[in-house]
Parts: sequence; C-alpha cells; structure tokens
Amino acid sequence: MKTVGEVGERALVAMFTTAAASVGDTDDLVIGSGDDAAVFAPTGPVVVSTDTAVAGRHFRFDWSTPRQIGARAVVQSAADIAAMGGVLTGVVVSIGCPPQTPVERVLELNAGIVDQTHRYRARVLGGDLVSSSEVVLTVTSLGVLDGTQAVALSGARGGEVLALSGPLGGPAGGLAALSAVEHGADPLLLEQFSDLVEAYRLPRPDLGQGRVAALAGARAMTDVSDGLVEEIITMAEASQVRIDIDSASVPQVRGLAELGAALGVDPARWALAGGEEHELLAAFEPSAVPAGWTVIGTVSDGEPDARIDGAAVGEIRGWQSFTET
Repeated sequence: MKTVGEVGERALVAMFTTAAASVGDTDDLVIGSGDDAAVFAPTGPVVVSTDTAVAGRHFRFDWSTPRQIGARAVVQSAADIAAMGGVLTGVVVSIGCPPQTPVERVLELNAGIVDQTHRYRARVLGGDLVSSSEVVLTVTSLGVLDGTQAVALSGARGGEVLALSGPLGGPAGGLAALSAVEHGADPLLLEQFSDLVEAYRLPRPDLGQGRVAALAGARAMTDVSDGLVEEIITMAEASQVRIDIDSASVPQVRGLAELGAALGVDPARWALAGGEEHELLAAFEPSAVPAGWTVIGTVSDGEPDARIDGAAVGEIRGWQSFTET
C-alpha cells in the first residue's frame, strides 16, 4: 500500500480535483477546483465559516471510517452557514497528514468530503494538502443569503420562544457507547445502539432548516455544536436576555433513554451537554415557529441569564464536549 510520501502532493491533488469535478456543479461557479484559486459569482451576500478537526481530539480512525470523518468535517462547517440562514455554495479544504499516511486513507477522507458537499448540492472549490504530525482537516464553507437576512446570535428579544430543529443526544450517546465498549462493556452494545453510534460518526441534521427558519423570521440562531447548555448561555449573553429552558421539552433521539439505562447515565445529560449535534437552535415569535421545530423555552428581558428548569446553568460552562476524545 503506497503512502502519501511515496505518491507525492501533486499526484494526490490531481486525484482530488478529478473527484471534486465529477458532480455537484453550481450555477454560480466561474472557475472551479484545479486552478490557483476558485472563482464564483454569488447570488447574494456571502457567508463564510471555517472549522478544523484533529485526529485524536475530534475523531479516531478506530471509531470511524475515513469517509465518515471527511463527511463529518463538512457537516461541522456547513452547519455554521445554515445557522446564519444561509445556503451552502461550496467548500475549500485543507488536509494535513504525516508522509507515512496510506494514500487510500487520504483518498477516502477526500471522498467523504466530496460526497457530503454534493449532498448539500454544493461544490468542492479547491484546497491544499500539507505535511503534518497528525491528520488535520480544515473545511472552509461558503454560502449565500438567498433572499433572506443573516440571522445573528444577538437578535433574541423578550416575549419570543426558543425552538430546536431536531432531537438531541445522538452523537453524545454514540460516543458514550464506544467509550464503554473500549473500557470493557459488551461489544454487542454497539450493535444494539447502532443508530446512536452512527449519529456520532456522522451527524445528519437537516441544514435546510436554516433557510426555513430565516424565512419564518427567526430573530437569533445557532447550531448546537458545543452542547445545548453552552449554546443557550452564549445566545443569552449575545442578545442580553434571559433564556429559560424546560428540560422535559428538549427532544431526545430514539434509543437514548434505553442506552442511558444500560450505562447508568441520565440521558438528559447527553441531550443537554452533548456536542456536535448541529441541529439548529433559534428564537422566534411564538406564532412563527416553523413546522417540525420543537419549542423548548422562552426568552425574556432582563439581565443576561440562562436557566434550565429554573436553575442557573452558568456554572456548567466548563463542561467538556462529549465528542472530544
């Protein structure tokens, strides 16, 4: 099996370019992958976000396939575009890896990036390949505000409600199952809760709900990447409001309660503090909540504060994301 060092950067980049150009063309692309830089003519204001994932901290090759890891990196970055009410147009990717990395692993990482980008009807616009001590993926997402206004974190106002685009807890529960088996639990646990494990390996939020929320008049929005508790603290401080959450109203993914019983963990912990969900959290006028969203709390004027079931949650800020390893 050939390594990256044996094949060389130029040959690998040529393979990446071929894969990226095969499908997923966008109407606003002028010059795509393969040139010194990509050129596109956006149809509205451009939204840009970048995220980096590092082997051993954000993902493990013994827990996820390279293709899943590549796809997950795109979801992580693209969710920030959706959280602004934008529509993903394309991504630019940087892959860092040791020279001894098998070529097949790098090609599979790239395949996951390309496939997931195309699922969002967007295009891989280009990128870079560099030598590094660990495998590092950096995905920069570009999107447009197609006839909508950007939805910032700071727009929530008293009298509004807070709602979620989908259920929480899947990635944190899946990671907990993987960790439990690594520490001696029955391996059948991964089979029994395979949906949760897959949610950790590759979250599948409906990022189209970002535009839906913007069109519905969302006043503030973010994606749940650092855990729901952390996100409501951040939104409350940015908007200078008090946010009250009813934990019983927070939707949990199917199977989470059963996994919690098996591991002796309150599943609400995964739903409230688990990270890398990438479901969307937004503030709306009570009559404007889109179909399919779940109201979980209220916004009121006053000193910036975040509370769950009436209890202050500021002290929880130091909780580590369940997806960090």
